[in-house]
Amino acid sequence: MRIHIDRDRCEGHGQCAAVAERVLYLDDNAEPVPRFEGDVPEHLEEDARAAVSCCPVAALSAEAD
Repeated sequence: MRIHIDRDRCEGHGQCAAVAERVLYLDDNAEPVPRFEGDVPEHLEEDARAAVSCCPVAALSAEAD
């Protein structure tokens, strides 16, 4: 699974990083940044799905392998 972030849609609410801090963090501009290049480790896929689900502006999406 990979996390995709639509930077144009993101408003920097930070809920994704709060819900899935092991998958995402916020940079200095309050924009989410994935902690992994490429695939999210399998044991963190549930966290990644939670981050996608909680985004109030649907700026995140997940793509299965």
